[in-house]
Amino acid sequence: MLEEVERWLADRSWSAADRPLDQLLDRKRAAGTTVSVVLPALDEEATVGAIVEVIRRELIEGLPVPLVDELVVIDSGSADRTAEVAAKAGARVVHRDEILPRIPALPGKGEVLWRSLLATGGDIVCFVDADLRDFSAAFVSGIVGPLLTDPDVQFVKAMYDRPLGDAPGQGGRVTELVARPLLNLHWPQLAGFVQPLGGEYAVRRSLLERLPFPVGYGVELGLLVDALHTVGLDALAQVDVGVRVHRHQDGQALGRMAAAIYRTAQVRLSRGHLVRPELTQFERGPEGFVPRTYPVDTEERPPMAGIKEYALRRVA
Repeated sequence: MLEEVERWLADRSWSAADRPLDQLLDRKRAAGTTVSVVLPALDEEATVGAIVEVIRRELIEGLPVPLVDELVVIDSGSADRTAEVAAKAGARVVHRDEILPRIPALPGKGEVLWRSLLATGGDIVCFVDADLRDFSAAFVSGIVGPLLTDPDVQFVKAMYDRPLGDAPGQGGRVTELVARPLLNLHWPQLAGFVQPLGGEYAVRRSLLERLPFPVGYGVELGLLVDALHTVGLDALAQVDVGVRVHRHQDGQALGRMAAAIYRTAQVRLSRGHLVRPELTQFERGPEGFVPRTYPVDTEERPPMAGIKEYALRRVA
């Protein structure tokens, strides 16, 4: 590990317990900083309501100053009751297609996160995946904390244990097999991030609006790499929030995720052309293995600061 990264790990890795909630509220009140929490959601009726309820109960209601000013669920086309459950629990629900209708929406998580900048107004934007189980408010307060207490920090990732069933530490298979090798080999300054692909991170809006967003699963790696190049390693940090329990995807889905992440890395390495942006996988059928070919996400959205609707909203 680079000496620079060893120093960074000592200086920029914390625990959620390092910043008590009352300290964060004092800093937030003094600075007048606003915080938006965004949950991108697709068919998450089983979990999204409980997450919203915890955030409202522990970080909004009954506090002298709410830590969270805005709680928004962006529904990207759920076929279940995600929107209804989220709204009943107390979130403002916005459908992806209602945001920036001038530009037709593309499928993918990154697309939802990019559009969420137009649907929110907080100085700090905190993203939380909507499939988390046994959710703790520390997932929000922990990663927002450094942004409220240290003006030099601009991007904070959550770190945590990721069990796979009953096996501790065995989750995050795409992280260990794809993302971590890529980062260590090509961006060794980012080798200290425990969960580089984690969906829980908080970022100053002033940085987010300057970054391009891969529309699909490559969004977490893309934002992290681009943030490094934009503001430098010392502006990045991570906070231990405990254990992350969520719904795991099957191997086929993980293969597609890995291909999208590799493609995102490739673009950032060369800004070149991917010859064949497709991935063929195999499924056993009645007569043997059947090939299934899927497109790999190849689109990226430009920095939001260049979108006219966003600029007009800020002027207004």
